[in-house]
Amino acid sequence: MLVRTSSFTVDLGENGYLIGFTDDYDYPAEMPFGWRCGPATDANAVVLTTTDTGPLQLTIEVHDAPPPPQTSGAWEPAEEMSLHTDLPTLCLATLEQGDILDAWPPDEAPLDLPPSPHGGAWVRMRLYCHADDPEPGIGDHGERHLIQLWRAPNTPPVHPEITQADRQARAEYAADQATPVDDFTITYPDLT
Repeated sequence: MLVRTSSFTVDLGENGYLIGFTDDYDYPAEMPFGWRCGPATDANAVVLTTTDTGPLQLTIEVHDAPPPPQTSGAWEPAEEMSLHTDLPTLCLATLEQGDILDAWPPDEAPLDLPPSPHGGAWVRMRLYCHADDPEPGIGDHGERHLIQLWRAPNTPPVHPEITQADRQARAEYAADQATPVDDFTITYPDLT
């Protein structure tokens, strides 16, 4: 049964968003190229978007049991993963170029999950996505996401198969993340 729903527009940065039950944000070690979502940590997921720097309509539903699948053709196939609840409140942040910014709207009440009836600290997240214009790019692509959350034990994720190109993109991202950042510090001479 639906317990609570929240719907609002998120202004995206260049790299999607983080959603989950921690506000300890960092760029994920691996981007889920070929999927829409993947683990950033045990407590949050990185979600890749079609829209690059533009609006996204986000609807989040909290359920007390697994909701029935959305069967309309309006959505891409659903993806699912489990998230550990480090915090009871859902957190949302956009991945900007070199920065991570809190994105929960200030006029939207925090979204808390009801306590687990079985004492577990895991939540199942199901993600549905749709974009009117499926070609990635800047601006409004008519993109909307539906995220459904419910308490459930940790179970394996559900994602589509990835291509060789996706594997290559993942490897290149991991190599970039492993490369140390150059030190561009400049020391100026004391002119006094």
